[in-house]
Amino acid sequence: MCVSRCLQCVGRSLAVLALICMLSNVLLLLPQLKIHFLLEGHVTREATWATGLWASGLMVCYMVTRCVCVCLFLLFLCLLAASICCLVSVTGLVQGPLCLYNATTDTSSSDFRNPHSVVEWNIVLFSVMGVASLLQNLVLCIFSYMSPVQVQKGVASACIRSDRSLWSFST
Repeated sequence: MCVSRCLQCVGRSLAVLALICMLSNVLLLLPQLKIHFLLEGHVTREATWATGLWASGLMVCYMVTRCVCVCLFLLFLCLLAASICCLVSVTGLVQGPLCLYNATTDTSSSDFRNPHSVVEWNIVLFSVMGVASLLQNLVLCIFSYMSPVQVQKGVASACIRSDRSLWSFST
């Protein structure tokens, strides 16, 4: 009973975090919710890598839809994917946004003409995606540490319930 509740909690939290990463990455690809910035190449390479979609998003959602404890390889693959998404998010924060600016003045965040508020847009969304993928890593690490104990308890209780005659010595 406790094992299934724990698995449900892990699955739900990972699914919510995956959706947050996917939404953040889609919004990073569409500054001001306009596609022409993406089509004209005014989106950073970290956003176009779409790690929030494929790594922390679809990969983790795929793992959640499968039985989480069945395949430890998939668990570690998702841990790697969420780590990649976190690193790409930090890189996106460090590199900064691509934008059009007024060439006659020094470039500061107030001089950016297009897209409007792109600095804040990138900072918020890369931060959200980085924190969500970091939380995914934390949940996956805790689960990978606890899953062998939970699986052993679950298998032992299933074996005891299914065949009580193993424990009786009557002939």
